[in-house]
Amino acid sequence: MFSLTRLSLILLMLMLALPLAGARADEYSDTVKVFQDAGESGEFFAKSYGYALFPTIGKGGIGIGGAYGKGRVYAQGNYVGNASMTQVTIGFQLGGQAYSQIIFFEDKRAFDEFTGGNFEFGAEASAVAITAGASARASTTGSSAGASGGKYDATTASSGFRKGMAVFTVAKGGLMYEASIGGQKFNYTPK
Repeated sequence: MFSLTRLSLILLMLMLALPLAGARADEYSDTVKVFQDAGESGEFFAKSYGYALFPTIGKGGIGIGGAYGKGRVYAQGNYVGNASMTQVTIGFQLGGQAYSQIIFFEDKRAFDEFTGGNFEFGAEASAVAITAGASARASTTGSSAGASGGKYDATTASSGFRKGMAVFTVAKGGLMYEASIGGQKFNYTPK
């Protein structure tokens, strides 16, 4: 009989293997297009110093969960480096999913903070979820955002930058139930 810990470990290993195939170059441009066409998130491209783009982040858990994804970092429209994201969560959670994420940097200070080495979002970080037929904002602050349509016709609304950054996600597939806490940790490597 499998223990909950062993089952969690197996699920976590399978979930981490999902995005390891690496993102194709056109996957980045396809993902940028999704965010550009999703209402307010599209406006952030013109008013941001730069952004970090993660085409696919795999996430899964049973009690203990995790997420992993690789991405690229852009400053003033130029590809300047690579980033990876890891996350460990604890709490009620069951399932797995894949999503895209973009983090906009309001100014050079926010960009430098992200690219200065290892960067972490605490459990209080907010992300506007762009999903089909849903209205949600992942946050402990109680803010919300509207969303409708599918991956290619989603719309968003947000309250703008928070501490120099704005985060948006688009669900790609899977199903996950969770009421958990955990932060995201990012590693940056210049190009």
